[in-house]
Amino acid sequence: MVLKRDNTRMVPVFIFISCILTSATTNAPHKMNNQKVLISSNDFPETGLKVLHEHFTVVQSRFNNFGEEGLKENKEELLNLIPGCSALVWISHHPITKELLDKAGPNLKMIAAASAGYNHCNVEELKARGIKLSNTPNVLSSAVADIAVALMLAASRRFTENLGQVRSGLWRIGFQYELGQEIRGSTVGIIGLGGIGQTVVKRLVGFEVEKFIYTGRKEKPEGKALGAEFVSLDNLLAQSDFVVLAVPLTTETKLMINSTTLGKMKQNAILINVGRGDLVDQDALYDALKSRRIYAAGLDVTTPEPLPKDHKLLTLPNIFILPHIGSATERTRSDMAVLAANNVVNALQGKPLITPVLQ
Repeated sequence: MVLKRDNTRMVPVFIFISCILTSATTNAPHKMNNQKVLISSNDFPETGLKVLHEHFTVVQSRFNNFGEEGLKENKEELLNLIPGCSALVWISHHPITKELLDKAGPNLKMIAAASAGYNHCNVEELKARGIKLSNTPNVLSSAVADIAVALMLAASRRFTENLGQVRSGLWRIGFQYELGQEIRGSTVGIIGLGGIGQTVVKRLVGFEVEKFIYTGRKEKPEGKALGAEFVSLDNLLAQSDFVVLAVPLTTETKLMINSTTLGKMKQNAILINVGRGDLVDQDALYDALKSRRIYAAGLDVTTPEPLPKDHKLLTLPNIFILPHIGSATERTRSDMAVLAANNVVNALQGKPLITPVLQ
């Protein structure tokens, strides 16, 4: 006996399964698998990766994109991975080279720098090629401002000298030994009253600062709201007990602190740099500190990075140096990663960048 199949009974089942599949496809995130995004370093936070994986095919270097590893193993890795990629998330202080852009080919539409500064991103070349660029300002203002205040305290209270005593076991104990300076009653000058500079002022309100002054391209309404006075650079240098560099590195600001500008500062002045190393002529700073032309300095950024362990700045007792940790908190680096990722999503979906440098 031959059993006859009743195909009519299959129809409702087929329709039911089709509806489930259609519903699942409709409700799932729209993933553009034909677009690849390259992550330049192996230490990009999972929060940012999750955003990108929801939309694109993600490729990531196996190597760290900092230091010697970034210049050697990672450079070759990136040259091999970037062809055909639509976007690049750049997590590095190394410059984006024309060689890398040439390897990328015409598919590369945007670069998301996971940093506030973008002087290393070859802006003119990106502009010429029509490649969009974003950065991650503002989300790191709080963390960097904290480091600026920490450096002010460390430099003014002579942390380098005092830590040296602790490590040697030879303490200079006395009523007049190792006296430092206070933030209380001081004039604090901010060069660059952007997000970081404004947050530094907010952080310092509780320190009983006598006066806040700032300089930049133009006066800002935020300055007035914070009670900070807009002055010329020369006026700021002449008045300030603390000079805080929170300005981007540009052709205008490169080496803005040099032998001439250091010579305009007060003898008790303390220089703080949380911007970029090349804002400061380090040879001139060394001379000014060694001769006690200025009181002290606190740096989170240097040229080069890392600073060689035998660098002459490290021989001075009146300087406190950190290894560029301004934004190095778990929360801030996660926020930076998510912002960079969302800039990529917007760029590749034809939406405006959230924090554009080149739109």
